[in-house]
Amino acid sequence: MPDEPPILLVEDDANDALVARRALERAGVTAPITHLQDGEEAINYLAAYTPFHDRAKHPLPSLILLDLKMPKLSGFEVLSWLQSRPELAKIPVVVLTGSMLPADRKQAQNLGAVGFEVKPVEFEQIVAIAQNIKLHLPGQTSPPNP
Repeated sequence: MPDEPPILLVEDDANDALVARRALERAGVTAPITHLQDGEEAINYLAAYTPFHDRAKHPLPSLILLDLKMPKLSGFEVLSWLQSRPELAKIPVVVLTGSMLPADRKQAQNLGAVGFEVKPVEFEQIVAIAQNIKLHLPGQTSPPNP
């Protein structure tokens, strides 16, 4: 769909971002993916600050995939910021992180994340996570048949 809102992938590691993008494509996600490299860039995008001020070119996302441990602003700081903006708080956020700490999961959920996925090592596991993430997109009800 050409007018489908993007998925915002906020990930500081370029390799992890590439793997996530490929896994989403393999899972059948058709939404465009906008990759941002840190929490500060994500907030600038979501707030429509320069260089993201043109909403026609930089529309609000249908879903945010958010790493927790990033430079400048962490994923937790992005989640807190989102919750303080009612017009943006409704965008579903799935945390995609290397952290297995229960405290991180709980904090992310308390800050409004609808999902918390630990980055696995195997690509097929990442594709399975992408299929679960796809369920958070508008109009999706079940994963595709393999």
